[in-house]
Amino acid sequence: MLFDELIGEFDRGLRSITGVARMSRPVPQPDVVADDSEMTVAEQSHAAALMRVNHVGEVCAQALYQAQKLATRSERLKQAFERAAREEEDHLAWTAHRLRELDSRPSLLNPLWYAGSLAIGFVAGRFGDRVSLGFMAETERQVEQHLDGHLDRLPALDHASRAIVMQMRTDEITHARAASDAGGVELPAPVTALMRVAARMMTRTAYYI
Repeated sequence: MLFDELIGEFDRGLRSITGVARMSRPVPQPDVVADDSEMTVAEQSHAAALMRVNHVGEVCAQALYQAQKLATRSERLKQAFERAAREEEDHLAWTAHRLRELDSRPSLLNPLWYAGSLAIGFVAGRFGDRVSLGFMAETERQVEQHLDGHLDRLPALDHASRAIVMQMRTDEITHARAASDAGGVELPAPVTALMRVAARMMTRTAYYI
């Protein structure tokens, strides 16, 4: 049973790294007609870089949830992490789709981001379910803040990217609330500060590479 689970997670991880993500929901569409040709070259490049950062975040999310699911013995939590991972896989597919529309690419460092997040998620999971859930809640809260910043920074005419980011933000809020309601503990301030520093380094690197 464990071997089958490991095979399944390996398959998901490989798809995450290579960009072959499956979506269970269609790509969110803007309320207004989006035309990328209305953006300048610089605006398109900036939008693509921001969506590359978001795509990296979803690669990391897949690894985190995979590791936490493997670390827990609770079937209830395994199912909760699986549900969240499936929604995050939608985000992964949506951001990859948007990158292709903007004639851009995912981060070249995706294998590194994935491996690091897998290790972090497994460590968090080994501290117990309540800590693991608290880590999930804090991660999602920080992602929500990050997406708020992207909504401010996206070009005004990039309605397509904005629609995707807005739905991602809604999902992240739901994930954070679910983790807290399930018993997640508040993490110590030094831990949350370290998480912010690591996320800042990742986003700055992924913007370019």
